Order: sequence, then C-alpha cells, then structure tokens
Amino acid sequence: MIQDIYPSRLKNEYKDYKLRDEDSVLVFTDEGKLIAGNVEGRMKFYTGSELKDKESVYLFSVDDRRFFLTMDDPESTGQYVKDNFSGYEIREIRDRFSGQDDINIFVAFTAYHLWKWYSDNRYCGKCGKHLTLDTKERALRCTECGNMIYPRINPAVIVGVTKGDTILLTRYRRGYQHNALIAGFTEIGETLEETVKREVMEETGVSVKNIRYYKSQPWGMAQDILVGFFCDAEEGSEIHMDENELKYAEWVRREDIVLQPNNLSLTNEMMHIFKEGLI
Repeated sequence: MIQDIYPSRLKNEYKDYKLRDEDSVLVFTDEGKLIAGNVEGRMKFYTGSELKDKESVYLFSVDDRRFFLTMDDPESTGQYVKDNFSGYEIREIRDRFSGQDDINIFVAFTAYHLWKWYSDNRYCGKCGKHLTLDTKERALRCTECGNMIYPRINPAVIVGVTKGDTILLTRYRRGYQHNALIAGFTEIGETLEETVKREVMEETGVSVKNIRYYKSQPWGMAQDILVGFFCDAEEGSEIHMDENELKYAEWVRREDIVLQPNNLSLTNEMMHIFKEGLI
C-alpha cells in the first residue's frame, strides 16, 4: 500500500527546520497540481538551492530526506513549469509513477494533504484576520484573537462485504473507473461500525453483520484516514444499487475478481487477499 515504504520511515513530527540547499521543495498550483519533473520514471522535486529565496515550511522527513512546501502565492506557481517540470494532478501521479517511484508517490500524497490544509486555512474563521505559522507545533495561529487551527483528517471506511466465496464489488459512476469496494465518510455522532452498516445500505441496499476490522491507511488525496473492514451479508439481502453513486454493484467470485492496476490502495489489498483465499 502507499504507506508501505519500509525500510524507509516517515518522520512526521513537526520541527522548525530551515531550508537547506539539499532539501526537497514541493510546489502546488492553486488547482492542487504538483509541479514536478519526470526523470526516467521518477519524480524530481525542486531543491532548496533552486528556491532558497522563497518562503517555505517544513513538512516531514523520509529517513534523512527533508521535504518542504513553498508558501509562494499559488497564482505565481506557473513560473515553475519549465524545462522538464510539469503540473500533475494527484490522481495522475498514482497512475503514472506507480511501481517505479512509490516512495515519492507517498511523499506527494502526504504533502498534498498538508498543502490542502494550508491552502484552505489562510484566514481566521473567527475574526477573519490572516493566520500565521506556529513555530512550536503543526498549527496555524491567529495573532489577533488567538484562534489555533490544526490539520484536518477525515475518517472513512472501506468495506469488503462477503457472501460465501463472493465479494461485493462496485464501480463509481464518476471518477475512478476500476473495481472498488464500498467506501464512505464517517458522519457526526456515529461509530466506524455504524458507518459500515449505513454506507453499505445506502449504496447497495445490503444489510451486514459480523463486522471486523482489517487495517487502516492514510490517503492524502482526500485528507483521509481509511479504515478497512470485512463483514458478512445478512441472509436474503439483495442488491438495490444507488444509481446516482454507482454504475455497477455485483457479487463476484474469488477467481473472477479483477484487481486495480496498482498495489497502492487499501481497497486493492483487501480485494487481493479475498481473491487469494487469505480471508
């Protein structure tokens, strides 16, 4: 999965580091495209030596590699599209570089999560004044009223609904066009298990039981923490698909499961282990 970068290790504790020449700097456009180079299938980020005159903030490290985010005006990021550097949508990064540059895909997704938070929180929601970077923790501070803003993480579930040797596969009506499992965000006041029941019912009309936790995954594309569950369909439950959300929802036998084209997602791993009879 995308976070499986062992033996490398993410160090996400906040540090008030200053940019060095050898550090990497990620640049996002106001549309959320990452401006990066493509060198023989590997992403190339700008370096501190190239952007030393730009304001930046430390994001995280992978092993000894430090990654920063430019705080340049997003409307001026067009100047960075030059030579072999282009703007890539975050979904495009997953498809284009998968299997060749998985650590930098993880870097891009995690940096995007933080970029989205910084981009969406430029002004105080209480008094409207400009927010400033806190120097002691990952936070934005309003010097006018003292309001503190912390990164947002959205909990969501991925659900493998099984019935004997079949699993409930879906395809979205819009967006990602490969096989998927049922997924959805946790709503106010409900547990993750209640989210599982509600989302399966809303999308497919199937009632479930025996809900059991499998594994979790950070998914910076939507600022998520994805939580995977398997569960069993109640006897007699029939599929009544939400046609506004899905264009396909069917029970599929293990041997007939067609996996996604890369191994980065929790969804694909859950489909894979069911296909192989590991659960």
